[in-house]
Amino acid sequence: MDFTVLKKVVDEAVLVDAHAHNLVAADSTFPFINCFSEAHGDAAAHVPYSLSFKRSLRDIAELYDCQPTLHGVEDYRKSSGLDSICSTCFNAARISAVLIDDGLVLDKKHNIDWHKKFVPFVGRILRIERLAENILDEEFQGGSSWTLDAFTETFLQKLKSLVHDVYGLKSIAAYRSGLQINVNVSRKDAEEGLIDVLQGGKPVRIVNKSLIDYIFVHSLEVAQHFNLPMQIHTGFGDKDLDLRLANPLHLRTVLEDKRFSNCRIVLLHASYPFSKEASYLASVYPQIYLDFGLAIPKLSVHGMISALKELLELAPIKKVMFSTDGYAFPETYYLGAKKSRDVVLSVLRDACIDGDLSISEAVEAVNHMFTQNAIQLYKMSLTIESFMPNSSAVSIPLMKTNVVQEDVKLVRIIWVDGSGQQRCRAVPFKRFNDVVKRTGVGLACAAMAMTSYADCTAKGSNLSSVGEIRLLPDLSTRVAVPWNKQEEMVLGDMQVRPGEAWEYCPREALRRVCRILKDEFDLVLNAGFENEFFLLKKAVRHGEEDWVPFDSVPYCSTSSYDAASPFLHEVVDSLSSLNITVEQVHAEAGKGQFEISLGHTVCLNAADNLVYTREVIRATARKHGLLATFIPKYDLDDIGSGSHVHVSLWQNGKNVFMASDGSSKHGMSAIGEKFMAGVLHHISSILAFTAPVPNSYDRLQPNMWSGAFQCWGKENRESPLRTACPPGISDGFVSNFEIKCFDGCANPHLGMAAIVSAGIDGLRNNLQLPEPADTNPSSLGSKFQRLPQSLSESVEALEKDNILADLIGEKLVVAIKAIRKAEVKYYSEHPDAYKELMHKY
Repeated sequence: MDFTVLKKVVDEAVLVDAHAHNLVAADSTFPFINCFSEAHGDAAAHVPYSLSFKRSLRDIAELYDCQPTLHGVEDYRKSSGLDSICSTCFNAARISAVLIDDGLVLDKKHNIDWHKKFVPFVGRILRIERLAENILDEEFQGGSSWTLDAFTETFLQKLKSLVHDVYGLKSIAAYRSGLQINVNVSRKDAEEGLIDVLQGGKPVRIVNKSLIDYIFVHSLEVAQHFNLPMQIHTGFGDKDLDLRLANPLHLRTVLEDKRFSNCRIVLLHASYPFSKEASYLASVYPQIYLDFGLAIPKLSVHGMISALKELLELAPIKKVMFSTDGYAFPETYYLGAKKSRDVVLSVLRDACIDGDLSISEAVEAVNHMFTQNAIQLYKMSLTIESFMPNSSAVSIPLMKTNVVQEDVKLVRIIWVDGSGQQRCRAVPFKRFNDVVKRTGVGLACAAMAMTSYADCTAKGSNLSSVGEIRLLPDLSTRVAVPWNKQEEMVLGDMQVRPGEAWEYCPREALRRVCRILKDEFDLVLNAGFENEFFLLKKAVRHGEEDWVPFDSVPYCSTSSYDAASPFLHEVVDSLSSLNITVEQVHAEAGKGQFEISLGHTVCLNAADNLVYTREVIRATARKHGLLATFIPKYDLDDIGSGSHVHVSLWQNGKNVFMASDGSSKHGMSAIGEKFMAGVLHHISSILAFTAPVPNSYDRLQPNMWSGAFQCWGKENRESPLRTACPPGISDGFVSNFEIKCFDGCANPHLGMAAIVSAGIDGLRNNLQLPEPADTNPSSLGSKFQRLPQSLSESVEALEKDNILADLIGEKLVVAIKAIRKAEVKYYSEHPDAYKELMHKY
């Protein structure tokens, strides 16, 4: 197997360090030997004889180009100065974000902000026991002793005042009293525990189990309420802890408690030597996530590889994440990053050899473990994503770093409603980072029932002015706005409350059906969209200012391309900055019409990319004094614009829509044929999602290359479904199929959800394709059934289609049908009103 791509991805991945600690000043008394081990006191004398010390010392000496001895490294550190070695270590580590637990007591430690000199993004993790100790160290009002009620009130008030400034909480209960947390600790025991702790004098050190459990339970309630993760030390550490009580299996009483069913708990340090136990917990409890910092780099090479392999034996890859557990010395960050790359590469390479993963799945795992898992779990305000080389074997989108900029003033949260209109709310940058990225913004339930002709709710949608949901930003989609450097944009998910999806959310509907496709058939759908649009310019016509076509030249005209090239170049550059791959650009056959085709990627990303692409094209056109419109039929006497989508099925990094040998009749696999047959079978009801306005059906006419009959064909552009054999694919084979009856008024996520749902039905019921149309179907009379000729006909088909309603969601489909019926009624009463759609789509 060729691991060149995988190694490149690992080597060049941008790291998000989800758990670390403060560095100390150059003149701190904290001994440098602790860079290599958790041993303290007399035990530290034996550290130089450990395997990890010898290896780590050589790694540091190689980085510094100094003598590979402890004395040689220490001399280099002193002569270079702290700032210099910090720059060297962090540049070599390529860490772009770090979350710091500043509750570790270290001599002359630097505050969190100091670290921003070396890492672009620095956030705080709040240690709950340290917060409690700091409170108890203070004098109670009037000089009297703390009571449990007074302490609880003060602790919770302080904790809640800090939640918007931190990215997670952390408990060191394992160090103090163990992980056998009593989730129902009595008030009496907690009071006695507080008295016991206060009698120990100051500075306060909380070691009483009842009080620790009491603090932990209250903190976990706060963490769950504010949707913050709780990091928990598990497994090995220094000799303060009883290793027997640091086994994460002791947390079962917490995990089984219904009060904490929605909490998110991160088990630190790979729970070593309880890595298998941690893996088991992550596999059966939705609350559990895993962090492999400290185990890497403190163990031997064999130990590190073994620990990570044990974590991955059962745990989902999306629950396992990188950290350095760096502390005191910048070298700890460097060693954690360096060895994590080595170990992750080794483990994933073995997984590929063993058949557990394909190369593309291993590439995806790198992205998850090094970056995305932490960004999503901690809701970090950045969109760092791993670099992925352009390889046909990798069906994951190309990504690159896009860290938030300091001069950003506003962040747009974008959603697409049931009528396919793209809308946004803009939030000041600070408020977004402080509050909105975790809590979202309020949105009236009616927002998903708006029509294309007016901002009013459709009758019968079951949505009204009563009720509000949360629009939560999906931080993995956060990007800089290319045409406005002082803004960012992010796609929003509709949720009842943070963490609970709203059943009317289009992105969640697509996620849900994609999960079914993956769970039932182990398939991933890839998609790539073609964007056809009309480019208009202002002109005076009949004495009035009007919008007219940009030009009047034919299909693929070079002169049209040249005239529009300043606009087109800027669009392509902007899309590139958003990591959206453009495959082709050309003038289309309509007057002033152009097409921009996008590269294929996983289904949800493809729909997201289409939203951003429309934003880019429209905004760039405005910048150039033009109007870009995706309306299906701008001019009833000209051709229409579509948003044709090409889809393929992938399994273990391989395109399985295509036949594996030449025995296939149509060049596609049995799986591919069943999926495509499902789409063909349901296409009339799919149109209610992909052709959502009456104007859509002015485009779907015979002899217009848009698909007007219920059929499919091989490279037949008059059929609504067309199998494709693009350059590079062997004759007789097809790599994907195109769905032509998809236009620019469609909500991309709902349209794709309908297509995936239909394909699932085809797979479940082993549907078969009829013979392909090998000529223009309109020339064959009644051989092929006409597709719906109006929106009302497609809605009628959808009303009879229980399959799509069951998969997409009954309530959401009811709302969509109500919106469509409202569209039918309005435009039938106002036949010229469609002209206003060019300003909305």
